[in-house]
Amino acid sequence: MSKFLSLCFALMLIGLIGGAIGFRTVVHMMTGPGPLQQEKLVLIERGSGLNQIALTLEDEGVIRSRFLLILRARMEDQATALKAGEYQFAPGISVAQALNKMAEGDVYKRQVTIPEGLRSAEIVDLLNAEEMLSGEITTIPAEGSLLPDTYAYIRGDDRKTIISRMQQAMNHALQQIWEERAEGLPFESMEEALILASIIEKETGVKQEREKVAGVFTNRLSIGMPLQTDPTVIYAIILRDGSMDRPLLQRDWREVDSPYNTYQNTGLPPGPIANPGMASLRAAVNPQDHNYIFFVADGTGGHAFAETLAAHNRNVAQWRRIQRQQRAE
Repeated sequence: MSKFLSLCFALMLIGLIGGAIGFRTVVHMMTGPGPLQQEKLVLIERGSGLNQIALTLEDEGVIRSRFLLILRARMEDQATALKAGEYQFAPGISVAQALNKMAEGDVYKRQVTIPEGLRSAEIVDLLNAEEMLSGEITTIPAEGSLLPDTYAYIRGDDRKTIISRMQQAMNHALQQIWEERAEGLPFESMEEALILASIIEKETGVKQEREKVAGVFTNRLSIGMPLQTDPTVIYAIILRDGSMDRPLLQRDWREVDSPYNTYQNTGLPPGPIANPGMASLRAAVNPQDHNYIFFVADGTGGHAFAETLAAHNRNVAQWRRIQRQQRAE
């Protein structure tokens, strides 16, 4: 009997020792370097459970065995904490590190940059062309309702979600700039500030000029002078024809019948002509205080400003000389 008990004890001891060694081996396999040889992006689909996530990582070569990941997730109580999304896994990432990354939702951030001054239809085209987004935008948002910026997204996000974020950002920006507005502006609402900002955005791409250009337009509004800004006429032609594939002509100033033609109508046009960025929004409500009421391109990318028509005509003549020289060259 004693020999039988001794044998049982010995077998149990061997089992415990073997189990301890086996457990340490399993833990090492969970925390040691994995098989991935180079950085890799892997998409964990929404609705994926633990088993599907483990199988995906095994198929993608991130881990050696899905069973190790499942076991580790249950040991660390992470089975229901793993988040969907696109992940960038580093070479040699361990099972434990991969699980922690997914539990923390450390997803790979993609970005789409929306330049200032695009029309809403152009922004929709840009988003529809972004291959890593899903869904399709079929309705063009209101002009001026989208704030240009760089937006992060996760592969598979819906394009409409980006549009919604842009609209929320513009609403927030308008509230912010309206609270910071200067006194004595020749308009009374955020909507009018947005319209003016869209014109400023289309008139100058020079950061240092925005407040100066804003001052020209507020001076004109204050004295009842037409804004006489080409981008509004171009916008009117696009609304009429669907596109603008030719240079604007002086006869367009006279012939384009539209409330957006600021050569024929005083005051602001009925709506924005583009989606302005934050700098132009700020400029619209904090224009530079000066006496300029004219400006024209100066050949350097900026503009020459004038207080009188005579001075403006000289600047126009200089700009035409530059144009002729550029055409000759």
